[in-house]
Amino acid sequence: MKSVGIICEYNPFHNGHLYHINKVRELYPDHLIILVLSGNFTQRGEVSLIDKWKKTEIALNYVDLVIELPFVFASQSADLFAKGAIDILKALKVEAIIFGSEDNDVKNLKRLKEIAKTTQYNDLVKKYLDDGLNYPTSLSKALNDICGKVINTPNDLLAFSYIKELDGSDIKPVSIKRTNDYLSKDLTSEIASATSIREALKNGTDISKYVPSISYKYLSNVKFIDDYFDFIKYKIITDDLSKYQTVDEGIENRLKKVINDISNVEDLITKVKSKRYTYNRIKRMLIHILTGFTKEEAKTIKTKYIRVLGFNKNGQKYLNSIKKDCELPIITNFEKNNDLLNIEARVSNIYNLIKKEDVLNEHEHKPIH
Repeated sequence: MKSVGIICEYNPFHNGHLYHINKVRELYPDHLIILVLSGNFTQRGEVSLIDKWKKTEIALNYVDLVIELPFVFASQSADLFAKGAIDILKALKVEAIIFGSEDNDVKNLKRLKEIAKTTQYNDLVKKYLDDGLNYPTSLSKALNDICGKVINTPNDLLAFSYIKELDGSDIKPVSIKRTNDYLSKDLTSEIASATSIREALKNGTDISKYVPSISYKYLSNVKFIDDYFDFIKYKIITDDLSKYQTVDEGIENRLKKVINDISNVEDLITKVKSKRYTYNRIKRMLIHILTGFTKEEAKTIKTKYIRVLGFNKNGQKYLNSIKKDCELPIITNFEKNNDLLNIEARVSNIYNLIKKEDVLNEHEHKPIH
């Protein structure tokens, strides 16, 4: 059996994601589709509108196998996010990964990957970081200085990270052109951005024409990061923030200085963001503070297992066919003595502090099929 991989967040699953999957089916009609799915918190520092199990239920209407991207990777910068996801897909022996991209030029991304190996590139990135710029901007400016090319959109930055992680691998990177503006907050066509759909849900706007019906039925009780603001505020007021992952360079002092005058996450980010600390970087940092994810925990993170969230019959057959040769253990039950899974359980318990409905504890869940 042959397979291809998609790395995704589905926050929420919308018409653009369905378009992407249909394109993958066209390109690889004889292959299984494996998702590596981030869970209850996402790479851009968002709280998932619905939990990872509901996202898995939706996805299994269209794909064959859903694997969890552990929180310790899913809530990190593009390079670490990519590393966790690509390690899993390598172990699952996929033939290709297919991703959305604004630039849609894999050949160019491969060329930029080679430039990123050079001393000149690394020296320039360091220079721009020392000038106080954030990492994505420093990366883009260094590439522009060397070859006149820039990477400055989130999906292209992720694609660049995927290409770097695939270096030396037989897995083929394949790009599908994005059909909308990833930052747009306007619902202008039936394929709208996840950002615009989340914004519409916040405002009580009908989003039924922008998501498949199977997705729409799950979006009546959704969560946003501001639902957790009081918990975040409590942690900022009472805790030593410097121990948490991505809280660096004294930004904890700025957080503590402004927090008593703030009533929501948006205002907090506006007060502390800078050239160095981008909007998404601060949001990720707030998620790390909320979930208690420490630098000590982050020091030792590596891909230790493949956790199955759900499968159909073909997905189950595929797992059985590769189990003996898979480089990572494939797990379907919660293991209490696993440090990464213990973090996952803690993070899920915090996600479930805001109860929109009754939920199972992490260790009670079994793969969906």
